[in-house]
Order: sequence, then structure tokens, then C-alpha cells
Amino acid sequence: MTDKGRLNYFIDCGLIITFVLAFITGVIKIPELTWLFRDVFLIVPMSTLSKIHDISGIVMGLLVLAHLILHWNWIVAMTKSTFGKKI
Repeated sequence: MTDKGRLNYFIDCGLIITFVLAFITGVIKIPELTWLFRDVFLIVPMSTLSKIHDISGIVMGLLVLAHLILHWNWIVAMTKSTFGKKI
């Protein structure tokens, strides 16, 4: 695996982890569903869940930005080949 491939792999792993954290904590924080997760709040306070949600969302955003930067040439090439053709 090349260095760029290894970097992509770790960025993608980070994206998966941060997505799962943000998604699960986001679902738990939905006001209409908090009664389903009342036992969770006995173990992990809502303030901690909110911090996990916020931090994982920020880290996920940074990883998405890094992913887009690393794939920028491919994005440009695909955009040109898709929209650059004359009909």
C-alpha cells in the first residue's frame, strides 16, 4: 500500500468511527426518544454525550475536508468528464 493509500485508509477509518459516534449520540439526544435511553443517562450523563457528539462532529468535518483535499484532482476530472461534454 502506498503512503497515500495508507493515509486514505486511516482517514476513512476515522470517518467511520466519528460518523458512528455522532449518529448514535445524535439519536440518543433526540428529545422525543430520550425516554428510550433513560438507562444510558445513568451511565453517561447527557452533558458527556453532548460533548462526544460535538467533538466527533467537528473531527468528522475535518476528516471530510482532508478527504476532499486528497481527492480534489479526481473530483475535478470527474466533474469535467461529466459536465464538460457537449450535448
